[in-house]
Amino acid sequence: MEGLLPKLPLADWIDSFVDWLTVTFAFLFDGITVSLEGVVEGLFAVLEIIPSYILLILIGLLAWKLSSKGIALFAVIGLFLIDNLGYWEAMLETLSLVLTAVIITVVIGIPMGIWASQKTVVKQILTPILDFMQTMPAFVYLIPAIFFFSIGVVPGVVSSVIFAVPPTIRLTILGIQQVPTDIIEATEAFGSTTRQRLLKVQLPLAMPTIMAGINQSIMLSLSMVVIASMVGAPGLGADVYRAVTQIQIGRGFEAGLAIVVMAIILDRITQNVGIRKQGGN
Repeated sequence: MEGLLPKLPLADWIDSFVDWLTVTFAFLFDGITVSLEGVVEGLFAVLEIIPSYILLILIGLLAWKLSSKGIALFAVIGLFLIDNLGYWEAMLETLSLVLTAVIITVVIGIPMGIWASQKTVVKQILTPILDFMQTMPAFVYLIPAIFFFSIGVVPGVVSSVIFAVPPTIRLTILGIQQVPTDIIEATEAFGSTTRQRLLKVQLPLAMPTIMAGINQSIMLSLSMVVIASMVGAPGLGADVYRAVTQIQIGRGFEAGLAIVVMAIILDRITQNVGIRKQGGN
């Protein structure tokens, strides 16, 4: 087959398209870069102002309120360990990056999921795009991100959003479409508008599923931390990457353990929020 048809210059076409985007929308990419850097640095500055022991207690209380005493105790012990090992500042940098990515993911993902749940055509268009986004290797997202946003924290945030947004969209669609038909029919019988039905019935009932999507997006954002460090993103991922390149097994284990502790805390808190909403608490 190789000799029958000439090879398509797909790589050249993509390179030309990326070059055109970079030149044509340079002002837009510059604006996004400044905005995202401002958000990440602002979050980090706010978190850094708070003494570590106070922030540790606050996160423990939040975990107790939203989850359980066991998770609160784990959060306090885990964060104390991170501080003791000297990774507190790196943890705050990672948390700022992840929170920024998750906020953008929610802002984009939930409205897109709502739209797709109400419009079959939108869902049919989105589904193959989401399949593509989830199956494409995460490293590939870094290449255009570097072209558009240079190196630093911004390409890390952008690639994290692209990698993490599909679960939020998919589970928002699923949650809304799984609302029982008899409930929908009852709201229509009472004369509810589409907006009223969506805001007062479908979204509240779908919230546990939507929270599961957000939970998955948080985990995927954290999984991008080390990959994003390859393009200059700061935080625990940079420590892991540095340890790998310098073959520092102990330091790599410490930084990796800090990421695991963060992941467990964020996972259990958001997971239990979804369970509470499922139970109506």
